[in-house]
Amino acid sequence: MEIKQLITFKIAAETLNFTQTARLLNFAQSSVTAQMKSLEAELGTTLFERLGKRVILTEAGRKFKLYANKMIKLYEEAMMAVGGDEDFSGTLTIGAQESQCTYRLPKILMEFKKQYPNVKVIFKPAHSNELARKQLMDGSLDFAFIMDTLKAGDVLRIEALIQEKIKMVAVPNHRLFAKSEVSSKDLEYETFLLTEAGCSYRTLLEDSFRSAEIFPLNKFEFGSIEAIKQCVIAGLGIAVLPEMAVESEIRLGKMKELAWENNLSPVYTQIAWHKDKWMSPPLKAFIELVHETFKTSKTRIKEKNKVESLK
Repeated sequence: MEIKQLITFKIAAETLNFTQTARLLNFAQSSVTAQMKSLEAELGTTLFERLGKRVILTEAGRKFKLYANKMIKLYEEAMMAVGGDEDFSGTLTIGAQESQCTYRLPKILMEFKKQYPNVKVIFKPAHSNELARKQLMDGSLDFAFIMDTLKAGDVLRIEALIQEKIKMVAVPNHRLFAKSEVSSKDLEYETFLLTEAGCSYRTLLEDSFRSAEIFPLNKFEFGSIEAIKQCVIAGLGIAVLPEMAVESEIRLGKMKELAWENNLSPVYTQIAWHKDKWMSPPLKAFIELVHETFKTSKTRIKEKNKVESLK
């Protein structure tokens, strides 16, 4: 099989549309069809099932997609390794939560693109830490940001960068601000605006409620932190979010932090990659930029805390 076929298969498996695949790769549609038929003949199995105008992956196609991704990645790494130190190209696929993508990664990405303008960076959502770990294991991610409690790595190399403050926030006129301290019992009948299942701080919140034998019934689940924040501002409920996601709204008076008594385990932003991952120059550079950026963030936070303690 040829690398061209693997790349065509990868795009077709993602779009499930041969016409769109041809347009993205600047091929004739007949070329895409011919390449896929040739690949299926070589593998001795059907990769795509064609149902009228619809195209879906067969079970064999889903399995082969994992290997195709790995072979393409290995090809890119090999080309990068023997191509010298100039004009690096290829792709870095990075898993990250929405909060990291919104509040921390733009600065890192801007500096990285100055160093490696020809390297394509793909960010994939990593709402669940377990999903991010699985994708690192199967090679579909090169690198991931994980927000979680500290856990020992196995085949993954994991580094903690910074401890995240988790805040419970509500609209400023919420009735619970009449209390100097808010207990878990006070929250039993409140409406909670939650991130998706699998999110570390949502899991810690629910574990905390279970240990206190509190079972709030009113819950809304969102796929977007920004949507949660707008609903908090509208007075629709209470949310538990990282400080970096809500510090601007708190500063502007759009929401306030509740004085919640909690026993949540510390949560850290961590970076992770497979211990056997080939550390290409672009990947090394990206990790170095991450370290530099978070080192600056920690210094800024220490200075901020020092000023607040003097007030």
